[in-house]
Amino acid sequence: MEGKTNCGLLQKKCQPCQKGGTSLSAQQIAEYLPQLGQEWQVIENHHLQKTFRFKNFAEALAFTNRIGELAEQQGHHPDITLSWGKVVVDLYTHKINGLHENDFILAAQIDQL
Repeated sequence: MEGKTNCGLLQKKCQPCQKGGTSLSAQQIAEYLPQLGQEWQVIENHHLQKTFRFKNFAEALAFTNRIGELAEQQGHHPDITLSWGKVVVDLYTHKINGLHENDFILAAQIDQL
C-alpha cells in the first residue's frame, strides 16, 4: 500500500452523480488529497493526475487493463494514457466537470492494484 491511503476511501463505492451537480471546493479537495497515495496531483482544482512507471510496454498495458476492470466495477471511468513503460491516469467527474468524492475513491483503489 502506498502513502497513507485512507481505508475509508477503499471501502466506499463510487455513486452516480447528477449532471450539473457541484464539484468539490478547494478546501474539500485539500482534505481528501492526503488520504491518497503519494504522487497524486490536483490539476487546477479540476482533476487528479498520477503517472505510473513500468519496466516495459507489456507491464504498463496489463496495469491499464486492471484499471479498466476496476473502473467498470465502480461505474466510474478515468482518462488513461498508455505509452511504453508509463501510464498516466486523469480522474475527474465528467458530469460535473470537476472533482467529486468518487474520484478520490477510485484513485485510492487504483493505488491498491
